[in-house]
Amino acid sequence: MGLFDKLRGELVDIVEWLDHTRDTLVWRFPRYHNQIKNGAQLIVRPGQVAVFVHRGALADVFEPGHYELRTDNLPILSTLQGWKHGFDSPFKAEIYFVTTRQITDLKWGTPNPIMLRDPEFGPIRLRAFGTYALKATQPQALLKELVGTDAVFDADEIHELLRGMINESLADVIGTAKIAALDLAANYQELAALVRRKVIERVDDEYGLDLPQLLIVNISLPEEVEKALDTRTSMSMIGDMNRFQQYQMGQAMTQAASNPSGGGAADGMGLGMGFAMANRMMQPQGGAPGMAPPPPPPPAGTTFHVTINGQTSGPFNMAQMTDGIAHGQVKADTLVWSAGMSGWTPAGSVPQLAPHFAPAPPPPPK
Repeated sequence: MGLFDKLRGELVDIVEWLDHTRDTLVWRFPRYHNQIKNGAQLIVRPGQVAVFVHRGALADVFEPGHYELRTDNLPILSTLQGWKHGFDSPFKAEIYFVTTRQITDLKWGTPNPIMLRDPEFGPIRLRAFGTYALKATQPQALLKELVGTDAVFDADEIHELLRGMINESLADVIGTAKIAALDLAANYQELAALVRRKVIERVDDEYGLDLPQLLIVNISLPEEVEKALDTRTSMSMIGDMNRFQQYQMGQAMTQAASNPSGGGAADGMGLGMGFAMANRMMQPQGGAPGMAPPPPPPPAGTTFHVTINGQTSGPFNMAQMTDGIAHGQVKADTLVWSAGMSGWTPAGSVPQLAPHFAPAPPPPPK
């Protein structure tokens, strides 16, 4: 401090704090050798409290207002200084201004995921973040436990401590509440109130602080779990997967047809998708996706079983059947059966045998 600063500090008799910051909790009034004059003017603005400290001992506290510093309004300091009939010379004391307004928009978040046993997904990891507001309610406790001899004490200096308390309380609350992960968003307000209450229980009496507000902005699942949920939601919205695939094929065919630069490759792709589309549409409506249609019944065999006089004989191949028809052993009403036929059928009604029962052409005319 230069000579002019020293002289100005001894002559100025107004003690005040014009706070131009948004996050300063405590500010110590600078004065050369901490000397305060008799009759000095103390100005405490709204949202502030002035605390006098003498040799490490907390003395008088002044609420917002305008004061003239004399023995009658400094009872504790007068006792500590040993003044009996007032004082005429400057006295030494430290004056700390403590802000009592809310410091808002302080952010918190989980540096490490919170493990949770979810009834639907099993063990999962959660991350959360939000904001909170901070306010000093007991300046004496704040000065004693946290500030010490610092000239300036900002909210950042206690931010890590409070964030750790918030994260610990959040893990405790979520674990106790046993709310499903998908239902957490509907309970942000209730969870935030429980977390705030737990943190206040720890910082109120010990540090003289209060959290007027604590908000949970988001609780998120790991990225891979969120992708799986998005996929499952999309599948649920699609509904009939078979019809959706048909629609997708139709769209792809339309795009291929409208792309003249595709050339032969595009034509081949469109033809292939056309066959796939036809195959899809020929499937039964209620059939399972991806299942091929049932195969047609096998063609009639080349061997036959014959019923003659109530007894079954065979199998006979086509040559034997033709010979039997020619010798009159197999007639048009003889019942026959071959693999692939639904039942016993007259031989004259079987396509393979019917031509052999046609009447012989008449002899040519002479």
